[in-house]
Amino acid sequence: MSWTIRRIADALGAEFLGDPDLAAGRPMHPDAAGDGDLAIAMDPTYADALRASGARAAVIWHGADLADLADLGLDGAVAVARPRVAMARLTAIFAHEDGIAPGVHPAAIIDPSARIGDGAAIGPFAVIGARASIGAGARIGAHVSIGAEATLGEGALVHDGVRIGARVRIGARLIAHQNAVIGADGFSFVTAEKSSVESAKETGAVAGARNEVWLRIHSLGAVTLGDDVEIGAGATIDRGTLQDTVIGSGTKIDNQVQIGHNVTIGASCLLCAQVGVAGSARIGDRVVLGGKVGVADHVAIGSDCVIAASSGVASNVPPRSVMMGTPAIARDEYMKMMMAARRLPRFMAKAAAAAAPATSPATSPAAAAAPAFVRGMNDDG
Repeated sequence: MSWTIRRIADALGAEFLGDPDLAAGRPMHPDAAGDGDLAIAMDPTYADALRASGARAAVIWHGADLADLADLGLDGAVAVARPRVAMARLTAIFAHEDGIAPGVHPAAIIDPSARIGDGAAIGPFAVIGARASIGAGARIGAHVSIGAEATLGEGALVHDGVRIGARVRIGARLIAHQNAVIGADGFSFVTAEKSSVESAKETGAVAGARNEVWLRIHSLGAVTLGDDVEIGAGATIDRGTLQDTVIGSGTKIDNQVQIGHNVTIGASCLLCAQVGVAGSARIGDRVVLGGKVGVADHVAIGSDCVIAASSGVASNVPPRSVMMGTPAIARDEYMKMMMAARRLPRFMAKAAAAAAPATSPATSPAAAAAPAFVRGMNDDG
């Protein structure tokens, strides 16, 4: 695939420099770009690599002019102001085909009661359950299973090995990556008598030895996804107990994320890799959870919050908060604590020096002035 500089500029909403009819093929890092490639060098720090490349066409930084074009050895370029936005648009126009052939593969297994929309493509060994509904233009890869009475909206892209459970309802333009599971049973168990977990929550201790038998609380609900949701590879979303687990429109979920039963997540959220959200948590709109964030059960996170990677959210978070740490606290407070912790070794060294025995029988002024807890410290702190 090749595009002219003019077409690329139009697609990116940017200006072009030099020859607008120069054709460029695959986007490449300037270190590897050659004649016919489109070098991606959207920051001046790539100028030397661009000069050394054989590329004649490039996407470069905003503010470059024709003099820069000549200096870089380019015949044509597109200058962009927002590099990552440009990358989103650029990778979309050069994206590879998904490899799902048109039509229904003869090895697909489709229940006679299922409804298949116009233009849907279904790959080999896919299984579509009873009374399921597949939207127009949906593309379903190999070895996908879609349960009974599930609904998949129009324009969906479901990659190989995805599992969509019974009664799951999915809006338009879903992207589900390999081996995601949407609609597994929730992880919810109880014991006939108070369990060790209950006693630990109530008293902070586990009372005596016990023979606990865990009784499953079945998930009678399902999962509802809005429009334009993306689910990463290996991510899992559990069904609700009595009502659906809900993911809002435009939310993007990374690989290996776990979302528990009864969770509600608002619109346009980002959940990065290895996030875990426990049952019945409530997350507002436009929330960002960094990698490995853990959210406790029944916690509420307000809209427009940013939770830093590896944080543990154990209590409610008000809207527009930036949180860090475990348990997660406000970013500014966390940074003050971290700075204080870095100073602690020096403080302890000074305290130990002040508490050391004086060289003369008389107590030194520094030791006399030190607090009692410092004077009583030994060399080990």
